[in-house]
Amino acid sequence: MYLYPSNEQKMKIVIAVDSFKGCLSSSSIAEAVEEGILNVLPGCEVIKVPIADGGEGTVEALVDATRGKIITLPVHNPLMQPIRASYGMAGDGQTAIIEMSAASGLSLIPPKPGNVMHTTTFGTGEMIADAIKQGCRNFIIGVGGSATNDAGIGMMQALGVRFTDETGNEVEKGGKSLSAIRSIDTQYQLTELQDCTFHIATDVTNPFYGPQGAAHIFGSQKGGDEEQIEILDKGMKHLAGLILETSGKDISRLPGAGAGGGMGGGCIAFLQANISSGIELIMDYLHFNEIIRGADLVITGEGKIDRQTLFGKVPVGIARTAASQHIPVIAITGQLDITADKELREAGLSAIFPIHPAPISLEKAMQSDYAYRNIRRTIEQICYAFTSFVKK
Repeated sequence: MYLYPSNEQKMKIVIAVDSFKGCLSSSSIAEAVEEGILNVLPGCEVIKVPIADGGEGTVEALVDATRGKIITLPVHNPLMQPIRASYGMAGDGQTAIIEMSAASGLSLIPPKPGNVMHTTTFGTGEMIADAIKQGCRNFIIGVGGSATNDAGIGMMQALGVRFTDETGNEVEKGGKSLSAIRSIDTQYQLTELQDCTFHIATDVTNPFYGPQGAAHIFGSQKGGDEEQIEILDKGMKHLAGLILETSGKDISRLPGAGAGGGMGGGCIAFLQANISSGIELIMDYLHFNEIIRGADLVITGEGKIDRQTLFGKVPVGIARTAASQHIPVIAITGQLDITADKELREAGLSAIFPIHPAPISLEKAMQSDYAYRNIRRTIEQICYAFTSFVKK
């Protein structure tokens, strides 16, 4: 499908670009893209859709897209130290958007060997409890970037569930205690949980435990050595067996159960959650299929496009959805790995444009004003190219 900028036909272009992490938000990028389009095609209908894939930037993107609000509250970080963290409430007043990294993230604590044995998702549970108090009953939870490997036990402790050892005492917080759990008491959990739905957004497909499980694949980056990783993995296996015995739910091999240090599996077991590809979940929530209907072009992108983009990232998710309606998709990026060109085109991207006109330092590339100008200029060149092609 080609672009036909004419007086007889008003063009429709949809902008859905992920944030350039540490540089520009999804909304800021959409503004730059819109400026570039309208500088060349002033009569164009431009629709901006803040977008994310469940990772960093998801709260901001969905709050912007739904005209919601940010809620900040005191919680506990992965080592149970007091901090302030934020989550989003969508414009419907019923949906909470939570990034577990806001309260349970690796960036919140200093790197230290052995941290992963003690870190907890308690703070994420505190955010869920607050959102319930605010009236939310629908939850979208992004589980990337965690400092934890406690299978969501800390989260459930904050929601009123007791995990006790063989003496009937509540176990300590952190992954080190998983093997000590003998009983799961839900008697005092928040009663509102039975009215809530939980959707887990992740691009991780690792199982709960085993060689490809949460502890073995992600434990070392969270401070675990080989011995500690083995202890954590055995704890995860033990917990999965206890969950199967008490509830009949087998979470051991479910794809994504190992996401967020087992948070995915914990949410399935205790919150009856569904796990989905982040970008697919968010596009579905925003009714993206309907938004792009009748569009002549979709512009997407992310800070770096490489082989990882093929696995659950925004540009490819957008491209595959647009392909079902035969809409071309162009991507912009701050950095492009050209070795993935063929696969990215096969995934549905018509073309990919790096925004920087010349080699520059990373420091310069990350300057928001500089990136904003280059995004606008790149989009102008793309629009000029299309209009010139059509005129010929």
